[in-house]
Amino acid sequence: MGMPADERLGLDIKRAEQALIAAKQAAVRPAGLTVPQYATLFALADNPGISGAALARACLVTPQAMTVVLKNLEERGLIERSPHPWHRNVLETRLTEAGRAALEAADERAVVIERAIAGEFSVEERVQLRGLLTRCVEAIARATPEL
Repeated sequence: MGMPADERLGLDIKRAEQALIAAKQAAVRPAGLTVPQYATLFALADNPGISGAALARACLVTPQAMTVVLKNLEERGLIERSPHPWHRNVLETRLTEAGRAALEAADERAVVIERAIAGEFSVEERVQLRGLLTRCVEAIARATPEL
């Protein structure tokens, strides 16, 4: 093996990610949402009219995955999509009242998880953690071309 197991940080990062996703799934399920749907509604709340491509980038999913999420949300009446006034090939996406209500119900529970995580760290530690995670992402990006 090229590196001892106790020196590999990838497993620790993955374990934290899986714990977060599992907790968020449990939190948003009573509102009738999945984590990707919740993330989409959350992004839409701050960016009304955003395109599907921009939503995909904001939610860290592929455009194809976002298309499925948006289709499901639209069928459930949680969002509405309409052609952009100037760019007819672009659909603007907005929350409906039902979508806003679902987001608020889900966020009320999801924020408990975010507060629990934040509560484990001081302000300085949170800043440091964000910096360290950013460095992880940058290191991965640098190493990827070598593969």
